[in-house]
Amino acid sequence: MKYYIGVDLGTSAVKLLLMDQNGTVINIVSREYPLYFPHPGWSEQKPEDWWEQTKEGIRQLVESVDKKQVAGISFGGQMHGLVILDEEDQVIRPAILWNDGRTGKQTDYLNQEIGKETLSKYTANIAFAGFTAPKILWVKENEPENFSRICKIMLPKDYLAYRLTGVHCCDYSDASGMLLLDVQHKCWSREMLEICGIKEEQMPTLFESYEKVGNLKPEVAQELGLSENCIVAAGAGDNAAAAVGTGTVGDGQCNVSLGTSGTVFISSREFGVDPNNALHAFAHSDGHYHLMGCILSAASCNKWWMDEIIGTEDYGKEQESIVKLGENHVFFLPYLMGERSPHNDPNARGTFIGMTMDTSRTDMTQAVLEGVAFAIRDSFEIAKSLGIQIERTKICGGGAKSPLWRRIIANVLNIKVDRIASEEGPALGGAMLAAVADGTFTSVEDAAGKIVRIIETIDPEPELAKKYDRQYQKFAKIYPEVKELYTELA
Repeated sequence: MKYYIGVDLGTSAVKLLLMDQNGTVINIVSREYPLYFPHPGWSEQKPEDWWEQTKEGIRQLVESVDKKQVAGISFGGQMHGLVILDEEDQVIRPAILWNDGRTGKQTDYLNQEIGKETLSKYTANIAFAGFTAPKILWVKENEPENFSRICKIMLPKDYLAYRLTGVHCCDYSDASGMLLLDVQHKCWSREMLEICGIKEEQMPTLFESYEKVGNLKPEVAQELGLSENCIVAAGAGDNAAAAVGTGTVGDGQCNVSLGTSGTVFISSREFGVDPNNALHAFAHSDGHYHLMGCILSAASCNKWWMDEIIGTEDYGKEQESIVKLGENHVFFLPYLMGERSPHNDPNARGTFIGMTMDTSRTDMTQAVLEGVAFAIRDSFEIAKSLGIQIERTKICGGGAKSPLWRRIIANVLNIKVDRIASEEGPALGGAMLAAVADGTFTSVEDAAGKIVRIIETIDPEPELAKKYDRQYQKFAKIYPEVKELYTELA
């Protein structure tokens, strides 16, 4: 029996999944590491922490199986993070993460002076504060001594692949979120590299997500107790990996992820761009393309509300008293870390509006869940305006474990929501990509067809969907009214 490891390198923890060659999940392990906020709006992590916790997690993961039968490892990883290595392949500074908001000046420079139309021509996307290119410019302007030492630029999961194999690699799906890739032609954009003041030799080698990048280095194999024949596949950005793990591959499939961030992911065989660039146009881990809308705070909003504000660990109990769906007088804008799709506004902030003296804790909790769903619908509305008809979606991420939240999503979007047997989207997707690279499956679509299983479909309820449509129209008016205030507050 062969086994495959999927590594989901998240923002709060690395989650590791062990899958056998039939697609059965054997074991799951999670290891946490710190997140640093050196200044308000900044977000960093130490790549060495990722590596140490991944190694510990792998050892723990494979304790109960024949370690020499682990045939492949691959990844789903937090996107956009800037990892820079010197000529000795040592990490120069902590990684600047996807949800870091320090690059407002650099993002404005790219969008306004280089120009959105030019950026879109080079990369199929415009600049967002979380993307990698603005981070490179920030380091260049604010830490010139660090910038001068850069020998290799990497993304978070690719640092793990490098430590395992010694190969500086990246896949097309993750590279799409750097604003350095010519997405349509799947190569580094020389124009963008020049704009950022970097050379192509500083960039990693590009692979399809399901391609082998190398084998475990002998010393790493020995340390982990695995075989030197164990292959490592390039893997994918977390959303593209989650799409594989939920079977959102091929043409016209959709997945909603309620993780730390929230995403709407629409797969396509053909390359296409949203003319207003409110949705990202990225390469997909199945070898094709996808459109994606991303909200920066999703399940993390509920975690913040539960942990920091009302101080409870029993999330389910808090939701039991929510019964008046579609009738809440309180609205919540879930912009705790700024916002990406569709507003592209790092200054946006979390906002409650509509409270009265009879507003209850339950109303506020409901508003948080609904606010995230409404923000996700913003991206759905963009997709609809492009003529994309979505009748159903898969759902994954920590927030998807809530039956109430799944029901809210189904009715706010007014589409069928399919829950799948495994909720381990990125980690399962990573394991599946490793199995494709090893030849157990002929393609990513083949793997998805044989492994992913729908266990429940949540249908929208016509009357409730109408109520939520009215609520959404109110929600959609709030951000434009307070946008200028966010800028002043910042």
